[in-house]
Amino acid sequence: MQFVKFERKDAVGHIILANPPKNLINSSFSDSLKQAVHEASEGDLRALLVRAEGPNFSQGGDVLDFLQKDTNAFRTFIGECNQSFRAIEALQIPTVVAVRGAAFGGAFELALACDFIVAAEDAVFRCIEASVGSAPVAGAVQRLAERIGRSRAARYAMLCEPMSGVVAGQLGIAAFVVPAHEVEATALKFAQDLSTGPTRSYAAIRTLLKAWSGGGVPSADAMILDVTMGLHSSEDARRGRTARAEAMKKGIEPPKTVFTGR
Repeated sequence: MQFVKFERKDAVGHIILANPPKNLINSSFSDSLKQAVHEASEGDLRALLVRAEGPNFSQGGDVLDFLQKDTNAFRTFIGECNQSFRAIEALQIPTVVAVRGAAFGGAFELALACDFIVAAEDAVFRCIEASVGSAPVAGAVQRLAERIGRSRAARYAMLCEPMSGVVAGQLGIAAFVVPAHEVEATALKFAQDLSTGPTRSYAAIRTLLKAWSGGGVPSADAMILDVTMGLHSSEDARRGRTARAEAMKKGIEPPKTVFTGR
């Protein structure tokens, strides 16, 4: 059984958590996710959507599986999960995650590895690790601090408070918050729209954001010309600028441009 599977529909790749209703994270999940991310990185995709089957995105770690691992085995397992999450962040295409129901522990960390979270109003994000005597091990603490500040990150990571989709939107963790029955359709439409956008521009912006995340404004400033100047002569830039120039002559806003990703 594949706990995580990969599908492609047009230019959008789909990584699907496929072991409902809990979609628990265990060794089989990690192995399947690694393969799915590898498949997503091989083709000429222009957007990635991470979603789940069943009522929950994922209820987090499979504690029964964890209890069977000694420290060395658990370290290897967590290292492999981190590699997959960081590989999603390293993709050169925009990434979207659709979250309904629970996104606990490592599942919250998987969502935070994506560029855009589309959350149900009644979704529940929760760092549960401290409540069982552990700590977030796949990036939640630092990524929450980056997005919502140190004190709020400490609150949610240390106190294990549940965070609703509505609150996630208010804090800026979720980019879009919609009723639960609209999550998949909204996320898919958004991913499809991104897949017809200026893919190389998106990649440059993601690179600058990662540089800022690692070294602040000076780090991003130091590489901005190297990252962006290649866009000047791209097919997408010519297409977009031509459309805007024509619209300016007519005194109107240009219609939405469909880009080729080149």
